[in-house]
Amino acid sequence: MYFIDPHIHCVSRTTEDYERLAMSGVVAVSEPAFWAGFDRSSSDSFVDYFRQLTDFEPKRAAQFGIDHYTWICINAKEAENVSLSREVIARMPEFMDMPNVLGVGEIGLNKNTKNECTIFMEQAEFAIKNGHLILVHTPHLFDKLKGTVMTLDMLRELGADPDRVIIDHTEEHTLKMVLDAGYWAGMTLYPISKMTPARAADMLETYGSERICVNAAADWGVSDPFNLHRCCMDYRARGHAEQELVDIFHNNPVGFFSQCPRFKVKPLTVDAPEHTAV
Repeated sequence: MYFIDPHIHCVSRTTEDYERLAMSGVVAVSEPAFWAGFDRSSSDSFVDYFRQLTDFEPKRAAQFGIDHYTWICINAKEAENVSLSREVIARMPEFMDMPNVLGVGEIGLNKNTKNECTIFMEQAEFAIKNGHLILVHTPHLFDKLKGTVMTLDMLRELGADPDRVIIDHTEEHTLKMVLDAGYWAGMTLYPISKMTPARAADMLETYGSERICVNAAADWGVSDPFNLHRCCMDYRARGHAEQELVDIFHNNPVGFFSQCPRFKVKPLTVDAPEHTAV
């Protein structure tokens, strides 16, 4: 069984994590730009971070045969500072053509404020204008439903192509509206503020598996990069076929990411019906 983690913050993980992920079948990871746990003081701090994402992390992952892809943006938590955000947006074009960059993300809302909306719109407009994929963050600790509705409204206003946008951190009350609007959806397995592997398996059985990418979003907090594997094991134990597992945990990310020509991983087909160990 081979995996792609569509959303994981490898800069916060150890090199041992890379080794263990490789040994457990992870062949590629996608790392959105995110909050460092503190607000950065200048656009130069973001530039250094973008250099880490586009230079150092791909080399660290490659030591273990893992393809590392990334996204560039200013995240939702720091988007409240409009002037700093605009300085960062002005520096983003320097990195958008790097070999491992898939698009703009994770942009979105945190507290659903006016300033966050302003910076979301400006970054999404930049992505649409320049033909980049978009990865969207929806709120965790505030009103996720309201933030998701606001996000869909803003994307509609901008004329975004739903095929080229993935809206992440969906849960039971937001997944269907994202899929019904034609977007790709992300489900995040995180032990504190998001969902468990079993909840994700329930949602896959309820809503189907098309256009859904399951991720661990492991970072510097209490998190586990192997929650993806736990969800796969749970879903397999419910009697689902091996090809469906491969489609969810490998081929679905390939389907979305392959819209960027830099993404090189190809879809897999299971030749034999027998289940194999995770």
